[in-house]
Amino acid sequence: MKAFLERLKSIHTIEEAEKLLWEQVKTPTPNTKKALALAKKAHEGQQRKSGEPYVVHPILVAATTAYFSRDSLMVQAALLHDVVEDTHYETEELKSEFGENLAHLVEGLTKIVRIRDENLIPSESDERLISSALSFRKMLIASFKDVRILVIKLCDRLHNMLTISALPTQKQRRIAEETLVVYAPIAHRLGISRIKNTLEDLCFEVIYPQEYAQIDRYIRANTQNLQFKLNAFIQKITQLILKDGGFKEKEFQVIGRVKHHYSIYMKMQRKGIGIEEVLDLLAVRVMLKRPIGCYRVLGIVHLGFTPLVSRFKDYIAVPKENGYQTIHTTLFYEEGIVEVQIRTHEMHQLAEYGVAAHWIYKSGNVGVNLEWLEGLHYQKESVEEFYALAKTDLFSEDITVFSPKGDYFTLPKGSVALDFAYTIHSKVGTNAVGALINKQEGSLLGVLKNGDIVRIIKDNAPHLYCSWIDSVKTSKAKEGIRTLCRAREKECNELSAYNILFNLFDLPVDTLHTLIEELHMKESIHKIPLLLDFFKETIHKLAHTMGTREVRTWELFKKGYKKPTPKTIDHLIFYSNKNIDGVEFDYCCHPKMGDLVVAFYHNNRAIVHHKLCKKAYEKMCSQVPMLHVQWQHSKLIGYRLIVGLQNRKGVLAELLTLLAKLDMNVTKIELGIQSSDSAEFCRIEVESAIKTKNEIIEKFSPHFKLIEITSLDDAYNDS
Repeated sequence: MKAFLERLKSIHTIEEAEKLLWEQVKTPTPNTKKALALAKKAHEGQQRKSGEPYVVHPILVAATTAYFSRDSLMVQAALLHDVVEDTHYETEELKSEFGENLAHLVEGLTKIVRIRDENLIPSESDERLISSALSFRKMLIASFKDVRILVIKLCDRLHNMLTISALPTQKQRRIAEETLVVYAPIAHRLGISRIKNTLEDLCFEVIYPQEYAQIDRYIRANTQNLQFKLNAFIQKITQLILKDGGFKEKEFQVIGRVKHHYSIYMKMQRKGIGIEEVLDLLAVRVMLKRPIGCYRVLGIVHLGFTPLVSRFKDYIAVPKENGYQTIHTTLFYEEGIVEVQIRTHEMHQLAEYGVAAHWIYKSGNVGVNLEWLEGLHYQKESVEEFYALAKTDLFSEDITVFSPKGDYFTLPKGSVALDFAYTIHSKVGTNAVGALINKQEGSLLGVLKNGDIVRIIKDNAPHLYCSWIDSVKTSKAKEGIRTLCRAREKECNELSAYNILFNLFDLPVDTLHTLIEELHMKESIHKIPLLLDFFKETIHKLAHTMGTREVRTWELFKKGYKKPTPKTIDHLIFYSNKNIDGVEFDYCCHPKMGDLVVAFYHNNRAIVHHKLCKKAYEKMCSQVPMLHVQWQHSKLIGYRLIVGLQNRKGVLAELLTLLAKLDMNVTKIELGIQSSDSAEFCRIEVESAIKTKNEIIEKFSPHFKLIEITSLDDAYNDS
């Protein structure tokens, strides 16, 4: 593939582009020739930023699509993918010329609105995430009915990245950033490792040129030694397979490679080490004819070398969600380690080409599971929330966890038992109360390891785990927790609203329900505990409805009623017409300053609970009188941050400047902390108005490596 990409990058004329296209499309159909002619005619006179004819781009995208798919309809769609967007041609014209299937693909590609160079948002802008998320969502929505749209779009972006040098540096960086967070993860989940790895390295070189150059210099300087070590290992493993396994030379193939730059960089970042300390720069692949041969070879290499057991994974017996099958093992070799992958030739086709292998190899032996794609159709109002959920699902290291019956489930690394519960079914997650992990009693927040056997203990009622949303990893669990807690919070607000009003007016709740319906406020009543102005407006409307239309609002309270007034006690503001002699914070939920709270009225005292407390919910349902309550001011949340620091002059000043810029108050700082692998860290405790850990991570990650973040005062840990 390397030679193909080099050639792709060097082509700048229509003639050269056509030649490459016909080399990939061995026997072009009449429609493919007609699509090429139409593309040339439609884009006539248009030029790219580099000055070359614009049509060179769609021709080369079509050639790339042919390289990965061999599907004539996809090649035609690639040729015409910019025609509707950039020329006067309409989708209906393509439908009449080429048929509905091609028009469908082109329309799907057109719906993914391309971000123009001149409209690119700067890297440091807060709009960056929103822009990427919008592009991401449009890609997925456009491809739900036909995954071929994604494959063509990946080929389009691959060519854009290969020719990105024609753009200004800032625009290069912005496109590369979007590619790394949007396109590479999709290629990863589609299983097209060739596109994924190439996009990652191209983006890495643009976004982190110094780090890329450092790794590239090291590999170039050590090419001879690395290749010698790789060849020696391949020779040794080949001899073992021939001698001890009884295989013939034609029955297997062994190939090796140095890992790609971005994967090396990520390993350095995860472990906080330099490239000289990376032990596994080399990887070897053994390919055989049948799956049983893979296990024979596994036995041979484990007997011939010492395996690193913690890194063994059998994806043949337990395939990944997208159909990927390979045995992964890591072997100690000459003061280092070498990753070995063992697979059949058919498994190799799927691993390299992923979903595209379906169109390349027509034998029917290559299959791919796309159920995960449907699972990304989140119904979210917030595009940032959608993006955060989808990114977690798309691009994370996997573990495999089993049910007691032997069913297996793929989860992101770091998942907890509650993630597993939601993966089984949303109702299992909402009703979960505990877990047995490998037959031992464990917590729902117990982190799972590869190969764990998990049984979820549940009951018949939903349980709220609202403060756990940052502890779970999967989008299903986050979405499930968020949905349940939002629904309960809204229900609590509705119940509180009626209880506050009946306490204020000394009216039965049933009467209030009737009045609220007459005022057509049933759908908005939940706003009363949240918005003081809306609460006052509701009092005003109720006063008039109860026969006081001709008098001022507060006339209602002349006989036996008092005008509601604000009263501040213990950092809480109560708005009521009742006497409040004091405040008690109930022991059952230990509400803290800044939590979502409700207040019940008992013996002239305000009894404060967390809004999502079980006991408080029972009281709300029992129509216990309540008070309108709000915190006097917003509370700063405490966080403990562990930040990776490079050993260079001024780095601490840069960190403190960033904290000041983010309006974070430093309460404690520890410097010079070293881990076992000699990486340096700084532990800081801060106070911030930022409400979520994810928001802090988003703001920190472009500047410093945030190793860990812990909330020092999580709200409502009891469920």
